[in-house]
Amino acid sequence: MKTTEEKIREQLAGNPIILYMKGVPDKPECGFSAKTVGILKQTGIPYTYVNVLAAPFIREKLPSISHWPTYPQLFVNGELVGGCDIVDAMNNDGSLLPLLQTAESKPEAAAGEHLSVAEVTALVKQDLADAEVIVDGAGCDLTLTVISASFADLPLVKKQQAVLATLKAPLASGKLHAVSVLAYTPDEWQAKQSASTSGLLQIQL
Repeated sequence: MKTTEEKIREQLAGNPIILYMKGVPDKPECGFSAKTVGILKQTGIPYTYVNVLAAPFIREKLPSISHWPTYPQLFVNGELVGGCDIVDAMNNDGSLLPLLQTAESKPEAAAGEHLSVAEVTALVKQDLADAEVIVDGAGCDLTLTVISASFADLPLVKKQQAVLATLKAPLASGKLHAVSVLAYTPDEWQAKQSASTSGLLQIQL
């Protein structure tokens, strides 16, 4: 039997645009979900939705995956866009529709056309020159860990968006998809590394 996390990751990988919301589009059960649905309806682009009120295990688990505590949550190409406020802001500044159109029309890359680790790293460093880039995975499904001082004082979603902006072209062409981004400042990365070893017991030889 699949775990809840596996089900969520399958949903994200299999649906270019997916909204986790309270209620259903025809009958939202919170004001923020209703507003987000209204914005998406105006774009005319189809999307998949999950009613988290009817899926309590997903409702409980998703925030630990997305690092976003509230609903709704909109994902495009497997990456969190944000909640109602961010969707509204992107709609107002004109950046939402192009993003949704890219997800809707993104072609699959032919075999052998996926970017190499070196190419991905180079693209990120073009805009984030000081970044340390760690790439896990293969082909077009990658997890990027990016450490940069330029992330200081930025919220998590803004950090992720800064990294994804450097990969806009390959994401649009299909050479990359379902990219997961972990973004840290140097201090955050050092603290994470320290925490990961703090619970280990050294064996005395």
